Amino acid sequence: MADEIALRRPLAEARRIELGQGAWLDVLPGWLAGSDPLFEVLVRTVPWRAERRHMYDNEVDVPRLLAHYGEGDDLPHPVLTEAREALSTHYAAELGEPFRTAGLCFYRDGRDSVAWHGDRIGRGSREDTMVAIIGIGEPRPLLLRPHGGGPTRVRQPLGHGDLVVMGGSCQRTWDHCVPKTSRPVGPRISIQFRPRGVG
Repeated sequence: MADEIALRRPLAEARRIELGQGAWLDVLPGWLAGSDPLFEVLVRTVPWRAERRHMYDNEVDVPRLLAHYGEGDDLPHPVLTEAREALSTHYAAELGEPFRTAGLCFYRDGRDSVAWHGDRIGRGSREDTMVAIIGIGEPRPLLLRPHGGGPTRVRQPLGHGDLVVMGGSCQRTWDHCVPKTSRPVGPRISIQFRPRGVG
């Protein structure tokens, strides 16, 4: 069926992009089939929450809705459990541990975004890790640049079931973001799988 929600391509088909300094990016377009019906399910069933954070001397709205599933939590759709298990198996030798948590971000329109950052929380300055992201809904670009600033070096669209895995030293030596856009764009959901101690 055209709208069946399932993983449809082997992870071995992912294309690896070497970024330098031990960092790499694996890209597998359309890994998850039926992403549009999955999007509708997640919009309805995930307990989305709005958050506020301190920035400089102000408290501001986080420009996206969030949900988090910890180790042992049931994920909101069986295909996401299957995806986490497939990623853990495929990357076991490089990661050395399974993917344990899932964070979901709901970007409602072009005003929603995430600023430049690396997922380094809970990790030492020399410890590598991995973050796997599935994008569903309308594509938005994931930008990457070397840590510390400078021009964007990678612009990778993510949507409609695309998978990106950031590995090696990527979280330490590179930053990534999803920028705001003034262009009309539809909503999307980003699903991020992480191992222990990464946020």
